[in-house]
Amino acid sequence: MTYIVTEACIRCKYMDCVEVCPVDCFYEGENMLVINPEECIDCGVCEPECPVEAIIADTEMDTEKWVEINQKYAAIWPNITQIKTPPKDADEWKDVPDKFKNFFSAKPGG
Repeated sequence: MTYIVTEACIRCKYMDCVEVCPVDCFYEGENMLVINPEECIDCGVCEPECPVEAIIADTEMDTEKWVEINQKYAAIWPNITQIKTPPKDADEWKDVPDKFKNFFSAKPGG
């Protein structure tokens, strides 16, 4: 089992999870974070920290797509080890549907 980040993170990009991760397995894209499934130690401390509930266990239903996305982008995006300020409009994006299809960016963060 590992934890993964899902589309709820897109355009919200809260970083409370980064601060509590003991193994620094988060990677930053332009408008979301991902977890490297190979580095995650399944401790689960990040899951309750996410205010939009974007972090879930890969054992939940229909997570295959998100495991692949987390793995793919963790390999090319920069590692993030310190919390940064989320986007100013993050709260406005919390409940927007279809964020991956409409707003995902493959560009790295920084």
